[in-house]
Amino acid sequence: MIRRAALLLGGAVVACAPRAPAGGDPPPPTADVDAAAPAAPAVTLERTPCLGTCPVYQVTISRAGAVRFLGTHHVAHPGEARAEIPAARVDSLLGALEAGGYFGFADAYVMDSPACGQYATDSPTVITSARTDRRSKTIRHDYGCSAAPPELARLERLIDDVAGTDRWTGR
Repeated sequence: MIRRAALLLGGAVVACAPRAPAGGDPPPPTADVDAAAPAAPAVTLERTPCLGTCPVYQVTISRAGAVRFLGTHHVAHPGEARAEIPAARVDSLLGALEAGGYFGFADAYVMDSPACGQYATDSPTVITSARTDRRSKTIRHDYGCSAAPPELARLERLIDDVAGTDRWTGR
């Protein structure tokens, strides 16, 4: 059964693939397709639900300063919104993350992880990532973990401040 499904799926992929012209090689991508490709984010932040009315959203910031917000629940602006910030602010944010120890924090402050400490339920989780020219890091921070460094929460708020998420969350 699994093999049959794989064969069917493989056939669907082939059927949807663009056909090469009679001369052989497929045409190169158009400039419009390349221009529409989003820049790799330098910083991302996602806030997940809690038992109450915590805002639920994602925000990404590109190295060039493009900000993309996607509000899901308990925000003033549900859906997608975009803005621009100066690239220098992105560089400053990455510098502040570096100086604040972001790249040295544990990868996870979640229930049952060694870095969590005492755990309380019903809190939101914040998932952040940062990428510089030299390194990248992603951290899952459940606010129910008592041993998470306070500096991590401060840096999460800084990401929100630089992105200007309060204009969309209403908080």
